[in-house]
Amino acid sequence: MKTPIFKVIKPGLQTTVQDLGRYGFREYGVSPSGAMDSYSLQMGNLLVGNVLGEAALEAPLIGPVLLALHDVSIAICGGNFTPKINNKEIHLWRCTVIKKGQTLSFGRVKEGARTYISVAGGIHVPLVLNSKSTYLTGKFGGLDGRALKEGDILYGKPYIRRNRFLHAKFIPEYTNPLTLRIIAGHHKDKFTSLGFETFLTGEYIISPQSNRMGYQLSGPKIEHSSTADIISDAIPLGGIQVTSSGQPIILMAEHQTTGGYSRIGTVISTDIPLLAQAKPGTMVKFKEISLQSAQNLIIECKKTIKYLNLLSRS
Repeated sequence: MKTPIFKVIKPGLQTTVQDLGRYGFREYGVSPSGAMDSYSLQMGNLLVGNVLGEAALEAPLIGPVLLALHDVSIAICGGNFTPKINNKEIHLWRCTVIKKGQTLSFGRVKEGARTYISVAGGIHVPLVLNSKSTYLTGKFGGLDGRALKEGDILYGKPYIRRNRFLHAKFIPEYTNPLTLRIIAGHHKDKFTSLGFETFLTGEYIISPQSNRMGYQLSGPKIEHSSTADIISDAIPLGGIQVTSSGQPIILMAEHQTTGGYSRIGTVISTDIPLLAQAKPGTMVKFKEISLQSAQNLIIECKKTIKYLNLLSRS
């Protein structure tokens, strides 16, 4: 039986329900969607005792104001937007109890670009193609395929969990400039040697036009060997397209499933959560690594998450 847990007093900038995404439907043109920062979402769920992929709220830059309709444990992870319960600041990366009638709000952005609100018992919304994630472009999933709005009621199966926090060594640092490790793309021959060198040595700024579909960057022009266009093919999360303008676009959680621009490389999986926390105006640099190194990094990341999950249940 679902229980009302929060009433939305203010929705924030674009607060949505997200889990780890929906997979297996790209051939039908359906984006995976899901949390931009999957690490923060999983750590929040771990802290409140949920399964790692449970749905949480993702709020970019301006957090929501939520009235608690039931006692429940929550965890705020990711960007630090000065979270408060009844105007008293609370810690991130730890389990906190909010009581019925209290208000969760957010203030100044201290660091990061997205904060995640995980709720013990999860958020009850229908599964659409095996996921609770909101696909804004497709207008489905989450809460009627849209961002939260004033007056919405969020439901779940609330419970109380206490005394859980994440050790400082597992809390990521959000830096500016941000160095992103990449694997060179199979369209590398679409760029001149100078163009690829420019890409690796240049400094790029994240544009305010960036969103859940992609991060537009501005900086030194990357030179193509001929045209920027290719026959459309499948594109991955983190793929870096370079348009005819010579400016890169990094494809994010709601990226289209195919694209017709040449890709110079792909941001490795373990760096995507850090990129998701980069605000407009952040300087980005790129560093090429081998496929084997990227695989080793994701294996280590998965081992760490598995270890923390087992530890949290002991």
